[in-house]
Amino acid sequence: MTIPTTYMAALLLCVLSMLCWGSWANTTKLAPKWRFELYYFDYAFGVFLAALLICFTFGTYGSEITFQDNLTIIRLRSIAYALAAGIVFNLANMLLVAAITVAGMAVAFPVGIGLALVLGVVISYFIRPSGNPSFLFLGMGIVLGAIFLAAYAYKLLQDERNKGLPLPPAPETKRKQPVKVSPWKGLVLSIIAGLLMGSFYPLIEMTRGYEIDMGPYAILIVFSTGVLLSTFVFNIFFISFPVQGKPVAFSAYFKGTFRQHFLGIAGGIIWCIGLAANLVASSVPPDVHVGPAVSYGLGQGAVLISTLWGLLVWKEFADSKDKSRLFIWLSIPVFVVGLALISIAPLYARN
Repeated sequence: MTIPTTYMAALLLCVLSMLCWGSWANTTKLAPKWRFELYYFDYAFGVFLAALLICFTFGTYGSEITFQDNLTIIRLRSIAYALAAGIVFNLANMLLVAAITVAGMAVAFPVGIGLALVLGVVISYFIRPSGNPSFLFLGMGIVLGAIFLAAYAYKLLQDERNKGLPLPPAPETKRKQPVKVSPWKGLVLSIIAGLLMGSFYPLIEMTRGYEIDMGPYAILIVFSTGVLLSTFVFNIFFISFPVQGKPVAFSAYFKGTFRQHFLGIAGGIIWCIGLAANLVASSVPPDVHVGPAVSYGLGQGAVLISTLWGLLVWKEFADSKDKSRLFIWLSIPVFVVGLALISIAPLYARN
C-alpha cells in the first residue's frame, strides 16, 4: 500500500479531500433536467469504479502488504463496520442530493453537513473524550447558530418567492402557473441527511483498534461496495416515492444522454477521491501526521466551499432580497468561528 511519509504529502491529501468533498455536488447542478434518482445510479458506479482504480494502483504498490493482504488478515467485524459505514453514508448522501435538488447547495450543505459535524463531535466525545470540552461545545453551539441562520435565510427566500404568486388555475384550464413551494421539504431532507451523515465516520473509526488495523484502501473498497449495493435497494423507494415530481420508471435511466451519465459517474469519482485522500492522510506515520486542528479544519472546510459554489457560481440566492441574502452570508463567518473553536479544542485539552 502507498502511504505518505512526509508532512507535506499528508497536508496536500487533506486539501485534496476538502476540495473534492466541497465540489462533487456541482455535477448535480450541471444536469438540471436529470432526475436525482437516475443520477445517483451513475454516482454509485463512479464511487465503486474510482475505489477499484485507486485500490489496484496505490493500494497494491508501495509496501510489502497490499490491500488484498490486509483484507485476508483483519477481523470480519472490521469489514462489517466498513460495509455498514458505506450503507449509512449512502442513504444520507441520497437524501443530501435530494435536498440539493429541492433547496440548493448553499442550504443543503451548511444545514445537512453542519448538523453532521455537530453530531460527530458529540458521538466522538462521548466514545473517546478528548480535547477541551469548553471549546468543543461552545464551537458546536456556534455551528448550530450558523445552521439556524442558513435555514432561516432559505425560509425567507421561499417566502419571497411565494409572495404574490397567483392561486392555482381552475381544473378546466390547462395553463401552467408557478406553484408555491414550502421551505420545509428541503430543510427536513437536509436535517435527516445530516443526522445520518454524522454516523458513518464513527463506523469507519470502529474498523480500527484491533491487533491488525483495517488499512485505508481496504476500508475504501469495502465502503464503496456498500455504497453500490445499497443504491439499488434505496433507489427502489426514491423512484416509487420521489421527493419531487412524479414517480419515474427505471427504464428512464437508459434514456439519459452521454453527458448526464458522465456527470453522475464524475460526481462519484470526485467524492471517492476525497474519501481516499482522507483515509490515507489519517493513516500516515505519527511523526508526520497532520495536527488535529489542521486536519479537522480542512476536512470540514468542504462545507464552506460547497456553500460558496452555490452562492457565487450557481446564484442560488440571486433573486433574494437583502434580508435573506444577509442571513445566508452571515452564516458563513459564524460557521468559520464555530469550526475554529472545535478545531483548536485538541490543542487545549485538560490534563
